[in-house]
Amino acid sequence: MLDFQCQDQYRLEDFVRLIAFLRSEQGCPWDRAQTHQSIRRNFIEEVYEACEALDADDKLHMREELGDVLMQVLFHVDIERQAGFFDIDDVADAACKKLVNRHPHVFGTPEQRAAGADWEAEKRKERGQTTTTETMQGVCRALPSLWRAEKIQSKAAKAGFDWRSGEEAFRKLPEETEELHEAIRSGDADAIEEELGDLLFAVVKVARFQGIDPEKAVHRACEKFIRRFSMVEGAALDAGHEISELSFEEMDALYQSAKKKTAHTS
Repeated sequence: MLDFQCQDQYRLEDFVRLIAFLRSEQGCPWDRAQTHQSIRRNFIEEVYEACEALDADDKLHMREELGDVLMQVLFHVDIERQAGFFDIDDVADAACKKLVNRHPHVFGTPEQRAAGADWEAEKRKERGQTTTTETMQGVCRALPSLWRAEKIQSKAAKAGFDWRSGEEAFRKLPEETEELHEAIRSGDADAIEEELGDLLFAVVKVARFQGIDPEKAVHRACEKFIRRFSMVEGAALDAGHEISELSFEEMDALYQSAKKKTAHTS
C-alpha cells in the first residue's frame, strides 16, 4: 500500500497493479465484490462523461474522464485476469493484431497497399462473415438505438437495399405516423411500441439521407428544450409564481414566447 502512496508520478503499469491490488484480499471489499454486470452502467456513464469533455475541448477534464474510462477497462480486465481467462497483455495483443490486420494498405503486400483501405471487408474477414445477414448480426446491440438504426440502415444500403432518394424516405413518414395513430386508437400497448419504433426508424433514415447524426439532432433538441423551459421557469418567478402553480395553458403561453425568442438558435 505504501508503494502506491509514495509515488510522485504513476505510469500505466502502476494503474494496472493498483486495480489488481484494490481487488485483492488486502484491498477494498467493494472493488472485490464487483462483476461485469454490476459496473456495466458505470462504464457507459464514464464514456459519456468523456465525450462531454471532448465536446467542450476541456483538456484537464478530458484527461480526468479518459482516466475514468481507462479505469473501467482495467477493472473489467482484472476480473478476467483473476478468473484466469486473460490479462491486459492479452487484450493489448488482440487489439494490436486487429489494427495490423485492418491496415493491409499500411502493413500488407505492395498489392494490398496499392488497393487502399476496405474497413468493412477486413471486419467481415476477421469475423468469418460472408453474407449481409451475418454483417447485420455484427452490429452492436448495446449501441444507443438511434445509432444502431443508422448503422443497420447503412449496411443495408451498401447491400443495395435502400430508398433512391431522401424524398422517398421522407414520404414514408406520414405512412408510419398513421400506423402509429391507428395503434394508439386500438389501445394495444405492444402495437403502439412497435409502430412508434417503426416511425423512429423511418426518421433515422431521413436523417441519414441528410447526413445528420440522429443522436446529435435529438441532443440538440434536448438542449433547446432545457433552455426554453428554464425561460418559462424564470418568467413564472418574475410574475411571482412557482411554475407548479401555473396551468398547462399558462405554461404553454410562456413556452411559446420563449420559443419565439430562441428561434433558430442552437
